[in-house]
Amino acid sequence: MKFVTLADGSPDGRLHIVSQDGRRAIAADTARTLQQALETWADNASQWHTQYAALEAGSLAGAIDLDPAEALSPLPRAWQWLDGSAFETHAFLIQKAWGHPEVGLNERPLMYQGMSDRFLAPTAAALFPSADDGIDFEGEYGVILDAVPMGTKAKDAAQYIRLIVLINDWSLRAIGPTEMATGFGWLHCKPACAMAPFAVTPDELGDAWRDCRVCLPLQVERNGVAFGRTNGDEMKFGFDELIAHAAYSRDLPAGTIIGSGTVSNKDYESVGSSCIAEKRAIETIAQGAGNTPFMQHGDTVVMRVEMDSGDSLFGEIAQSVQIVT
Repeated sequence: MKFVTLADGSPDGRLHIVSQDGRRAIAADTARTLQQALETWADNASQWHTQYAALEAGSLAGAIDLDPAEALSPLPRAWQWLDGSAFETHAFLIQKAWGHPEVGLNERPLMYQGMSDRFLAPTAAALFPSADDGIDFEGEYGVILDAVPMGTKAKDAAQYIRLIVLINDWSLRAIGPTEMATGFGWLHCKPACAMAPFAVTPDELGDAWRDCRVCLPLQVERNGVAFGRTNGDEMKFGFDELIAHAAYSRDLPAGTIIGSGTVSNKDYESVGSSCIAEKRAIETIAQGAGNTPFMQHGDTVVMRVEMDSGDSLFGEIAQSVQIVT
């Protein structure tokens, strides 16, 4: 199944079920919002499957043509946003460029708790106070969970994954080192993220959902020029392991979102990168300095994931940077 949240004047929007090609939608029965759907999934998922099948068959009265401009983030606000860093190539490149020991990710995933009270709509402008802050996009995959009990092990975690999403995790790179040096965590350097419009159930990926990983290329364009096409199959820790890590000392409420961190591949010379910081790290290693500029006022970034059919799996993130003066 595919879900989209359409603007209706309320903070959380109205949940709709989407056709596989992303062109038609119908208001979901029994749940007005995606958060409500997640909290009642066991009781109502079969009914949404029925709606989805009828929508695909073209036999569902009340279906509408989907206007992408009306789409909000699938979860415009969430109980919890936990972002991992599960791609070892990304870690190695950053460490090497910064002159740090190349220690990889070892046996413990990296994860922080970020801003969850607002997720930007996929076509919303991203507002920032200054271009001097090193504005960077980060393309990554994420999962939205049902309620997860404290102490859940990785071998049992996949059953709690309800939906998969595509995320643009905005970062302010010039502020990050200062905040990390305090030892007290990130605040200013991690503003609101954006999500692609469609949240999809794992079965929509077919064979591309393997070992709790999204084994598909994430396409990124900056100002209309290809920037990266990195595959999610190289996660050192799958989403099952990230869930177990997050649930070690706490229950995770339904609606928790866990991110993979920047998608990164060993063959970065041919597939590119999913964020500017990694590209600058590659340049630093090769040339002694990073030359690719961070985002400026009016710059744009587009992210999408295409299936073999040509359908856009998650729809498209298409944002511009706006400096608020």
